[in-house]
Amino acid sequence: MPLPFLTADRAFDATDDEAAALPFDDHDQWRRPYRPGPWRVAAAAMLLLLASYVLLAAVIILFAGALPGASVCFGIAALVIATALRLLRIGTWVSRHGVRRVGFLSTTTVPWGRVAEVRTLQQPVRWLGLPRTVQGQVLLLVREGGEPLPLLTDRNADFLSRVEAFDRAADTVEAWAAEYRPAFTP
Repeated sequence: MPLPFLTADRAFDATDDEAAALPFDDHDQWRRPYRPGPWRVAAAAMLLLLASYVLLAAVIILFAGALPGASVCFGIAALVIATALRLLRIGTWVSRHGVRRVGFLSTTTVPWGRVAEVRTLQQPVRWLGLPRTVQGQVLLLVREGGEPLPLLTDRNADFLSRVEAFDRAADTVEAWAAEYRPAFTP
């Protein structure tokens, strides 16, 4: 089974001469311009491991004849699996239509026509999404109304201890913005 999210930055695996800022043929599909980080994949793998144990328990309870208990276990396993899959979907996605910031419980889509600027800044950022802040880099999207939207940080679960990957992802999102964002005149 092909896993397209693992080949998201395949253009950067090639030499610099072969790498393109927009490596995909179909720019209408939503794409994550980077691979999910090891912290995010490890958390999802642990959740899926937990779900497998809960499913095994549900099967044992079902064979024991307690249908309500097995139903509860199957429901818990389905919730844990859905959580793991949503955790893998978190991040920044781009297409010809705009940029999409997918969070755990919410998704924000900004069309390229409403984007005033995409830039990288040094500022305090949240470490792994926790309340603790540390000094780091953030890729910030500024909308026409002036309201900023942080797209990527170098201290989140995708880029912690992977500075080069953050730089490549930020450059790629900026390239998508340069390609599809109309000229903004304040």
